[in-house]
Amino acid sequence: MSARYRRRTAAAVTTGVAALLAVAGVSATATAAPAARAVSVPRGLTISDGTRHVLVGGRSIDFGTVVRDLAWNPSGSKAAFVDGHGNLVVSDPDGSHRVTVAANPGNQTWSHPTWQVAAADRTNGIPAKNNIIFAARIHGSTVLESVKATSNHGKPAKISLNSDDPEAGPLPQTNNAWPNAGGAYGTAVYDNTHTGEVYIRDDYLRQQGGALAKGSEPALAPDAEEVVFVRSVGGHDHLFVDDLTAGTNAVKDITPHATTDYTEPTWSPNGKTIAFRTPSGTYTVTRTAHGFGKPVKASAHKGLPAYRG
Repeated sequence: MSARYRRRTAAAVTTGVAALLAVAGVSATATAAPAARAVSVPRGLTISDGTRHVLVGGRSIDFGTVVRDLAWNPSGSKAAFVDGHGNLVVSDPDGSHRVTVAANPGNQTWSHPTWQVAAADRTNGIPAKNNIIFAARIHGSTVLESVKATSNHGKPAKISLNSDDPEAGPLPQTNNAWPNAGGAYGTAVYDNTHTGEVYIRDDYLRQQGGALAKGSEPALAPDAEEVVFVRSVGGHDHLFVDDLTAGTNAVKDITPHATTDYTEPTWSPNGKTIAFRTPSGTYTVTRTAHGFGKPVKASAHKGLPAYRG
């Protein structure tokens, strides 16, 4: 099934199961203050900056170890990140009860873990998923790997990437990075640094996938019906949203007036707000009745934004 065909059918496929992993929404105030100054950090927004301190709910929390690329599970009860030794670690929201899910064997660089969570489907004989997908740079080549989130010193396995369109040819197996999973089925998106494209991967009934659009640093909406990603326009990085349920004109620039770089986007659990990084701090842009509004500064703190459900 091609990516474009999947756009027309995605909404109907997900209707009956989206509630299985529904998460309470969070909100950001788009009009609370002008973009020139910081406002209160939106509820649920966290920022990790590669140190041992993580901004959670506007407070700096010492996790007791270096935290890189922090991501939350759908309920917000656990955090996954890469520690200072390059290991994949899971902890409580305050950094306590750390477990090394997978130990880096050395000479590898791991990055951008994401939770793949899906409820069991007894009708189709599909077990529940609770995995962590991440990018692993090994001997100069970057691949996607996965390990069970409940592992203790588990062994990650390389993820298979098969095309849903035989005429399009095989998908690139290397140079894949920035994975992000979401939705009731555990669908994932990622980018390829060689082709410069964003890809989607679906392994619910059978493993299949394909290219979506030119861009990088994708994030899948909680309902898996939209993807936000970064694309350079006129010398600056803009944010684009691809509606997977639309057949044409699906990709839209939601930051057409950007005068600086907007990077590392992430969705709020209710799918209404996107937080992202800029050179001057963390901003949000919120959906309105007429599309997305203007970017609003949420914090002067710079780092990778993530929402805790």
